[in-house]
Amino acid sequence: MKLHGYYRSSTSYRLRIALELKGLAYENVPVNLLQSEQKGAAFTSRNPFGSVPLLEAGGRDKVQSMALIEWLDEAYPARPLLPADPEQRYTARELGMAIATELHAPLNLPVLKYLKDPLGHDQAEIDTWYRHWLARTLGPVETRLAQLGSGDFLFAAPGYFEVILLPQVYNAQRFGFDFADKPHINRIERACLALPQFQRAHPDAQPDNPANA
Repeated sequence: MKLHGYYRSSTSYRLRIALELKGLAYENVPVNLLQSEQKGAAFTSRNPFGSVPLLEAGGRDKVQSMALIEWLDEAYPARPLLPADPEQRYTARELGMAIATELHAPLNLPVLKYLKDPLGHDQAEIDTWYRHWLARTLGPVETRLAQLGSGDFLFAAPGYFEVILLPQVYNAQRFGFDFADKPHINRIERACLALPQFQRAHPDAQPDNPANA
């Protein structure tokens, strides 16, 4: 498998975590979003959405991270990301989808660029926008985790929810979001980052991170 992505892209980060948790080998193929490589003809001929990640697997190019996570679990059932119990599967999806559907769309790179140009917002205003939407969703996620009495992970081991949560936490920290009142999210993040699978998937460990040049 080849994973075409960007080190700091939350959706690429999701796929890296999912592949690592499932123990699947893959080749990392960097796509520089800051240089709009994902919008070039060579890339959009393979992915008309012009987005990352793109996964070469099963004899075809596959895109859209949430669909890819589900496909990985169906195509490679060992080390499942989703629990077997229907109620637990629902809970993982409830929390994961809240993050993926409510936060990714307003906070992704094209939206942030549009806020700056042509709408003319400065970086401080964009940061305020970013933190507003984070609070609107991560607050209820924290409340639900408290209601569920979650431990180091949502369930016994990291899976679907953690795959989606960790990249969002990483991006939120980049924008100065305050997690002081979110002990459950903080605990899950710490437990995940102690694991080698999450360490290998982290943006800091990627070959296209400028710090690793």
